[in-house]
Amino acid sequence: MKTQINSQTQTLGYWAVQAIQKHLEKVISHESEVLKDDDPEELHQMRVGMRRLRSAIVGFAPVLELPESAEDEKIGKIGRRLGTLRDLDVLLETLQNHYYSQLPPSEQETLDKILINLVKQRHKAFRLVEWTLDHKTYKKLKEDLQDWLEEPCFTPLEKLPIDEVLPDLLLPQISELFLHPGWQVGETQAQLNSISLETLEAILDQQGKFLHSLRKKVKRVRYQMNLFTDFYSSKYSDYLEDMKSIQEDLGNIQDSIVLGEKIAEIIPSKINSKLPVFIGLLAQNRYQSWQKWEELQRRYLKAETRHEFRLELLHPITGTENRTVDS
Repeated sequence: MKTQINSQTQTLGYWAVQAIQKHLEKVISHESEVLKDDDPEELHQMRVGMRRLRSAIVGFAPVLELPESAEDEKIGKIGRRLGTLRDLDVLLETLQNHYYSQLPPSEQETLDKILINLVKQRHKAFRLVEWTLDHKTYKKLKEDLQDWLEEPCFTPLEKLPIDEVLPDLLLPQISELFLHPGWQVGETQAQLNSISLETLEAILDQQGKFLHSLRKKVKRVRYQMNLFTDFYSSKYSDYLEDMKSIQEDLGNIQDSIVLGEKIAEIIPSKINSKLPVFIGLLAQNRYQSWQKWEELQRRYLKAETRHEFRLELLHPITGTENRTVDS
């Protein structure tokens, strides 16, 4: 359903309310199904809603006066508990549906034991999610934000025209993104020659934390940019699509690293001897994701690309009579 927007609603405060309401509703709509624990997709959608709610609150912070229960860190803590359960779902699904059939019988037998261990971990993680969603912290967050949406409280910036302040909201996020050290990971080696699989593993071992941090930053930028697609040209959507691709490619690398680490925790010092084919597949998948990421890395290390990105953010489309907000 679309809600028509008129010229009286083109203020910073209005769009802040729309964003918070949309993502809060998404979180609440998946809550009961998450507690039934029948479909992992429900948990995924609730986690996405929580992340986007947090991004909206951070992104619109200059205009918002929110209750204490809606502080960024409190939302983040709830989101991390949902994330722990979601990560285990992804690990289990990946092992069972992607890797298992590619392994020899001896490694499948080892993997069976690992899967049993991960299922036990998941059971504990789900109990923590159950407790979290029944705890007063989460309930108060919902209640207070619903009350706030009935009577929003703002700073004096509320009535600023959204078109005029969008660059001020978005450019600080993009500046932080472009200054992130993750862009430089492996860049020197790539200039000399193509990075081999062995070289990549050494790079990830030493600097993988920077790529993981960059992925999280890209994700926040993507969620923030998603709020304002109606205010920019198709070129803005192209940059947004790049953010999605970067997040996915770096996410695949990180998921592979986490998967190896999780298994190493279960069978410490034995993973290389007991699962050599599996370890090789993990490394190969990381390498394939790296090659996709490398193309985007080269593009965004160019001053011209970054300059054009900034210019796009500086020039929202004028004329707001036909804008809509998803509801």
